[in-house]
Amino acid sequence: MTAPHPRGGAPRAKPSAERAARRLRTLARKWAYLVSTTAYLPHTPDEIEAELTILTGWLFEAVASDPPGAEEAAAAGGRLVELRCVGPESLRRTMEVLGKGLLREPELRGLDKLGERVVLVLGALSSGYSESLREDIQKRQEGLSRALLKVEQETRRKQVITRAQFEEVFTGSASGVAVTELDGRVLRANAALAKTLNRTPAEIASRTLFDFVHPEDVDVLREGYADLLSGRLHKLRAGRRLIGRDGEPMWATFVASVVRDATGEAQQLITLVDDDTEVSLLQRRLSHQALHDVLTGLPNRQFFSTRLENALREADQDRGITLFHLDLDGFSLITGGLGQDPGDKLLRGVARKLEMVFEDEKALIARIGGDEFGVVVQNGEDTPDVGTLVRRINHELAEPEYVDGRHGVAVSASIGVVHRPPREIAPSELLRASDLTLRRAQRAGNQWGLYDREHDRRDRHEFGLAASMAGAWENGEVEIGYRVLADLADGEPAAIEARLRWTHPVEGVLPHETCVRLAGETGLALPLGTWLLRTAAERLTAAGVEVPLVVELGPHQAADPDLVGEIRRVLDDTGMPPERLRPAFPAETLLAEPGDAVDSLKVLAEIGIPAEIHDFGAAGDVTFLADLPIRTVRIAGTLVSRRSHPLVVRSLAALTEVAHLAGAKVSVAGVETYEEAQWWRDHGADYGSGPVFAQLPGDLPTC
Repeated sequence: MTAPHPRGGAPRAKPSAERAARRLRTLARKWAYLVSTTAYLPHTPDEIEAELTILTGWLFEAVASDPPGAEEAAAAGGRLVELRCVGPESLRRTMEVLGKGLLREPELRGLDKLGERVVLVLGALSSGYSESLREDIQKRQEGLSRALLKVEQETRRKQVITRAQFEEVFTGSASGVAVTELDGRVLRANAALAKTLNRTPAEIASRTLFDFVHPEDVDVLREGYADLLSGRLHKLRAGRRLIGRDGEPMWATFVASVVRDATGEAQQLITLVDDDTEVSLLQRRLSHQALHDVLTGLPNRQFFSTRLENALREADQDRGITLFHLDLDGFSLITGGLGQDPGDKLLRGVARKLEMVFEDEKALIARIGGDEFGVVVQNGEDTPDVGTLVRRINHELAEPEYVDGRHGVAVSASIGVVHRPPREIAPSELLRASDLTLRRAQRAGNQWGLYDREHDRRDRHEFGLAASMAGAWENGEVEIGYRVLADLADGEPAAIEARLRWTHPVEGVLPHETCVRLAGETGLALPLGTWLLRTAAERLTAAGVEVPLVVELGPHQAADPDLVGEIRRVLDDTGMPPERLRPAFPAETLLAEPGDAVDSLKVLAEIGIPAEIHDFGAAGDVTFLADLPIRTVRIAGTLVSRRSHPLVVRSLAALTEVAHLAGAKVSVAGVETYEEAQWWRDHGADYGSGPVFAQLPGDLPTC
């Protein structure tokens, strides 16, 4: 950055050179400060100070020389321009600080005519500064002129390209294109637009664009163009109808924008027109398919949910609506026995019959699931009551449907009914309420059920617990507790029973029966039952407990075809002897078809694992004692709770006698006092469990 000396060498040595150099540096520092306040300098303060120190030396030599060095002074002025010290006050500040500084310099005071010398040097500096600045400005102006010329040439080139591109797009576009005046009068129309309208470009150019729009859409389209011209819209996009030469309407999409001049004033309009007639038909067809069931032609669940909201809003305020939620009974048996095609034909028949039932009502019928249908009725003055409509539905469905020309199949339906729900209820909540009502009717074995707020609340609470059970198990809220099964003869432990318990943060402790029921609702029955069996066996083996372990199996676990294999793996992994494990089967599973539970029980007996039956006597299950190797039976809780009733007493005596004749022991649960224990012993029971009996061995947690 540092400039060379104009004479090619270093400054000449002077007397007291070191002191003179310090004074010159001080003068240069003051000069640098003053100049830096007059213009933006693209250098650091240290760099400017170093440069001006050099220039100060040049000027000192120029004043001291004979004759004074005008060349060095002019060079210094040019260097100032190179350093960009070209602010409005830069030269004046320079002249002031140097004029005073050089006149006061001790080394120069002895020179003859010092003032004239300084004036001459500073004049040369000013002249060099001005000439250099003039040349600099001239160079910049020439560069700017070249740049402007280049920009102009580039702009012209781009305009030519843009025109060519527009012409290419205009003539070759598959979309119709019209260039119009601001009032819609067509200036140019391409071949695609002419083809769409079945007219020649000349015919189009003699009219306005609105002349080809359907009369019912003209006003709306004009409003759109007005918004576009006013700036309220940046671009107009609208679907409207066109009228061709034959007068037939056709759907088209209009996309319009404004062509403005350099001042922003609107000059013309460009409109793209796409013929959407085929697309519109396809969209309507796809929309219908998306909202309707392909098999029956009825609306689907999505469509039904949407219309439910309208029905709630539009229904008579006093009569409201009624929602019927139907589930065909045994439909899987029909498709399993006859095949899918007869099943599909049956579904179409059900749809047709439902339409007949409700043909006189303002009703919407939909297929909302595989074999589920929904009907919403806007009740009127002549609408029959709910019971009458339910009877009509099942009467029609009971008419045989000949699905394959040979088999006349009739079906019935379980129905959940929500009558006159609140108008503000959400459609999703209404469908959920009807579904819960339907499931409750099915569980109760009823043909239909009417929505009940309290039952609905209990069902939702139950389902909420079931849904949260998996997370509770993972978080350790679901645990294993144990209770003693005591010999009623002496009160000593005869076995240890492992049971589930859920310590819920709100509900408190939920017992084993509740855990099993909730697990069965959510698919946790098998993994949770397997965990109970394995974990209980591991803990009792580790604790050195030698009495038998009783594990009550849930219905799903008892019917699991892999039950025997799982029990074998548990015994192998824990080292528990087979005779010490007593899986307990619910009586109802031994009566069910197919007989997987019965087969598992027999195989377990063959490999030395004794089994128990729980809930004995509640399901007409006495006879299978003659066919199954049962070690122990547990009296059903419903009989235990009513043991004082004379008829129940006789039944208990008979059940106990039958069990003993079959070689099985009899146990009861829920024994709370010594008196109850004695009563059961007197009536033939062998074992009992409950709070009255002995404490658990070791530190096993109670249930």
